[in-house]
Parts: sequence; structure tokens; C-alpha cells
Amino acid sequence: MIYYVIALIVFLVDQGTKWLVATRMTLGEEISVIGDFFLITSHRNRGAAFGILQGQTWFFIVVTTIVVIALIWYINKVKSQPDKILPVALALVLGGALGNFIDRLLTGEVVDFFKFNFGSYTFPIFNIADSAIVVGVGLIILDTLLESRREKQLTQSQDEGKE
Repeated sequence: MIYYVIALIVFLVDQGTKWLVATRMTLGEEISVIGDFFLITSHRNRGAAFGILQGQTWFFIVVTTIVVIALIWYINKVKSQPDKILPVALALVLGGALGNFIDRLLTGEVVDFFKFNFGSYTFPIFNIADSAIVVGVGLIILDTLLESRREKQLTQSQDEGKE
């Protein structure tokens, strides 16, 4: 149950911050947080990460529905395992996926607002849901690497026991 609470918290924080930006800022308005490096910017995205696949709302709705079902199934499968990194990671991805999904379903676009400038380069504007998905995927990769390492150590200790 805790993993669904994590997903719900991500979803609620994401939706709350998007609501604040959408209702308190005009489209394109920017608020400096750290000079020109970090700004809160009212932006809308009809595509995916980095603005790709613009206007493919139904594609995103179908794909996200499949992903959400798969995430719920997989969380239920791994939630009782002793290692908790993977189910937490899946919960973060689930909360983020649902946050962007509801935006696309209701308005056909996602509210983005974190803007970072690195000199003349501007990183694509993103939101809390995007951040949760990226952190979740990073934790999934970490869990995969740790699991590979554990399996290797187990194999080595079994080989040493045979000698």
C-alpha cells in the first residue's frame, strides 16, 4: 500500500504545482529563482519529452494507459521482495505517468514550468511528474546494477564453496 501512497503524493504535488502555475501565471511568464540559470516558466507541451511527437494526444493516452497497467501489475509482483528500491522506483514512475496522463486527458497538453539555462543552452522545460519519472527510471537502473552485482557475488561465493 505504501507504494501507492508514494505514487499518490507524487501525483498530488505534480497536479498542485501545475495548477498554481496555470492559474497564477500567464503563458510565457517567467519568475527568476536563481538569476537566469533557474526560472519558473509557464509553458505548455502538447508532445513528449523534449517536445517530440507534438499533438499526438491519443497516442500518449493509449501508451500511458498500457504503462500504468503494467506498472501496477509489476508493483504488486515486487512489493513483497526484501529490496525496496524497485517498488519505490516504480511508484515514482507511476505517480509521474499519472500526473502527465491526466493533463493530456483533460486538456490535451502538459503544464511544464522548471526552466534551466546553461549559458546559451536552455534545457527542455519540465515539471514534477517528469522529475519523478526520471528519478524512478534512475532508481530502476540502479536496482538492476545492484541486482547484477548481488548475483555475481552469489555465484562467486557458490563457486568458492565447491572448492
